[in-house]
Amino acid sequence: MPGTGTGGGGNGAVTRSTLRQQLADALRDEVLAGRLKPGQEFTVKEIAEQYGVSATPVREALVDLSAQGLLDAVQHRGFEVHEYSAGDYRNMVEARILVTDGMFRRLGDRKVDTRLAAALAGVRRRGDEARRAATSGDLNILIGYDLRFWRELSALFGNPYLTDFLHRLRVQSWVCAVRHLRLADDLRGRLWADHTDLVDALTRRDAYTAQEIIAGYDEHSLTLVERLADG
Repeated sequence: MPGTGTGGGGNGAVTRSTLRQQLADALRDEVLAGRLKPGQEFTVKEIAEQYGVSATPVREALVDLSAQGLLDAVQHRGFEVHEYSAGDYRNMVEARILVTDGMFRRLGDRKVDTRLAAALAGVRRRGDEARRAATSGDLNILIGYDLRFWRELSALFGNPYLTDFLHRLRVQSWVCAVRHLRLADDLRGRLWADHTDLVDALTRRDAYTAQEIIAGYDEHSLTLVERLADG
């Protein structure tokens, strides 16, 4: 399955569940890459034929993506890619701020023991890859590393519900932003690239600097997307 690396299960139920997730991941990647565009319609049959699978896991994957806000069900026609506005993006950024402000302040207050230091080092390596992709303007590479960076970083807070919520919100943010970012001729030097600075601040238990970096990220992203949306 393109865009995934999940292995098969040992029985029918596991295999079906795995295929469902593989399909959802692959279609999400198609949306993020801009190959499935906002408003574009398709049917379960079309996707099943494209990937050479049965209709059932396709339908389940599309329902999952609809629940995540990436697709809309169109009565009697199938599904279409959800079309977000610049106003939606502003609301997403506001939601991120409300959640991450307290979350990373508390993470910055934690004692950096050996286990946390090792985890932060791993996140920093992911952030370094994201930073390089952002600096070079490689949007496709950046999205993958950025999503993994923020998911792994938020997981250090220890609350899986918050981690899943923020990951879903960040995916939606990228889906919303990517249509505008791809309008730019050259993104080199225009994308936020302070991932490693954020990890370094948290490693130093410098919560104030970490919050400033996150606030700068949100402001930078919002300004860039709104400027591109306005032409």
